[in-house]
Amino acid sequence: MNKVTLSGIMLGALTMVGCGNSAKSPNNDQAQATTEVAKTDSASKKIVLFFGDSLTAGYGLDDPADAFPGVISHMVDSLKLPYKVINAGLSGETTAGGNGRINWLLKQKIDVFVLELGANDGLRGIPVNETAKNLQSIVDKVKAKYPDAKLVLLGMQVPPNMGADYTGKFKTVFPDLAKKNNMALVPFLLQGVGGMPSLNQSDGIHPTAQGAKIVANNVWAVLKDELKN
Repeated sequence: MNKVTLSGIMLGALTMVGCGNSAKSPNNDQAQATTEVAKTDSASKKIVLFFGDSLTAGYGLDDPADAFPGVISHMVDSLKLPYKVINAGLSGETTAGGNGRINWLLKQKIDVFVLELGANDGLRGIPVNETAKNLQSIVDKVKAKYPDAKLVLLGMQVPPNMGADYTGKFKTVFPDLAKKNNMALVPFLLQGVGGMPSLNQSDGIHPTAQGAKIVANNVWAVLKDELKN
């Protein structure tokens, strides 16, 4: 891949997640709705929780179910796997915001936890050690409440114009965290989609429904092994 293409992919990836309304904590209705949906099937199905920002939430899509967690939910259903997918994405979320929000979601049983956060930190130039610290705190909280839960981390990158030092350190956060916590890792969530006009919405930064399918395939390549009984 040439430098121009790689830069486009990284820039698209970073900008994409920064768009949308930011929020530091969920409202009570959101938390209650998420919990009640999970309880409906918890007796017969295990829970896969996607915890992230606008990429997970499906910002800009006519139907949020077209976001990559929704696509994966259809895959799970078509294969008749005993799992229920819950989308806990929140547009504009940072790792600090996620660290403050995660306790709401831990009120429900979680069997597989998929973590997709960090790109908004990169967009804001937040120190890499703070991003790593917040992500580790989120993982620690999940482990403490559900020690048997399987963990999956979705990697992200920042564009070269953030500076070589910052870019390099940011990129290593995800594999380092995955190794430390024995998490399955998707190296780069937006591989094949970021920077591709035909796979992004009119704003040029958020995936179309077709783009989300490719993102879902990137995740599924790793997640499917974690869903084996």
